[in-house]
Amino acid sequence: MTEPAFAGDFPDAEFTVRLERAQRSMAAEKLDALLITTEAELRYFSGFRTLFWQSPTRPWFLIVPAAGKPIAVVPEIGAALMRATWIDDVRTWAAPHASDDGVSLLTAAMAGYARVGMSMGRASALRMPLTDFQRVRDALPGTQWSDASVLLRNLRMVKSEAEIDKIRAICAIGSAAFERGTELFHEGQPLDEVFRAFKIELLRQGAEDVPYLVGGAGSGGYADVISPPSARPLQRGDVLMLDTGATRHGYFCDFDRNFAIGPPSEAATTANDVLWRATEAGLAVARPGATCADVYRAMANVIGQGDGDVGRLGHALGSELTEEPSLISWDQTVLQAGMVMTLEPSMVVAGDAIMVHEENIVVRDGAPELLTKRAAPELVAI
Repeated sequence: MTEPAFAGDFPDAEFTVRLERAQRSMAAEKLDALLITTEAELRYFSGFRTLFWQSPTRPWFLIVPAAGKPIAVVPEIGAALMRATWIDDVRTWAAPHASDDGVSLLTAAMAGYARVGMSMGRASALRMPLTDFQRVRDALPGTQWSDASVLLRNLRMVKSEAEIDKIRAICAIGSAAFERGTELFHEGQPLDEVFRAFKIELLRQGAEDVPYLVGGAGSGGYADVISPPSARPLQRGDVLMLDTGATRHGYFCDFDRNFAIGPPSEAATTANDVLWRATEAGLAVARPGATCADVYRAMANVIGQGDGDVGRLGHALGSELTEEPSLISWDQTVLQAGMVMTLEPSMVVAGDAIMVHEENIVVRDGAPELLTKRAAPELVAI
């Protein structure tokens, strides 16, 4: 058995199980192959993990056949890393190429597959030039292209215990970093400095990267939580929120914590209590057999919001920061043991100020397992 490509990544047996599950599902849908072009799915089947996905000039392809091991068609720069995974058949070209960025290699590798599945639905992307994909289609006139979005979602939705271990580890790192919030943050500190200090702490605690960190601060709550942080100093009466998606071994945590700068206002205290109880309601319902909509409504009822008043109140989590399904009124996905979810109730505090809570859990037979260290019922004051 070959060693994992990265220390701490998965052994070959993990990928063998994933492939077997995929091929059973493919047989049920009469698919001859899957064509994979996106990072998370390619990594799921191969173990190929690299930051080189940040270079959009290079496409990467993986073919998952109905029988046998996957075939990788990748730029030459990725050959050594791909060959260090469990994949045996690695075909390469010098990229970027002036006129043929892997199209001929990919077409040759896919010849003979009558029905090919790809992700075409919600949250999917084609990570290759559309013109090149059309060239592949034109070169394979006998191939039928099918939407395999649900198949791929269902494969990745239920995590193995090895995957859960990795998410548990990064959640512990994030929890430890948040525990130091009262030491890291203080009145008068510019918000952009808050972000830098927290990123450094996450890395110090053992995160490999912090590709996602958002948040905000404002009087009694916060209105904007997706803009880059400004130099505005934290002020007495503010509520500071940080929401982190740090990674380790390619898996994310995704949760937030709130801090009051000085004594919290009555409105912030009340909102914090409501959100904490809404999370408890979500924890009580998140069981195998319940739907995502059931968990959503349990939290929304505590908040006092009806369907359509707010977006989703959580989502799946894993090798991507947000995965399907969503905790929202219309998502009837049935929870299964092994699904990793976020519980993320939010509410308006006053005017345009909001507050958000978020925890990460594993659905288990019985009560869910908290992967994050549960937020205290009381709003932490700095």
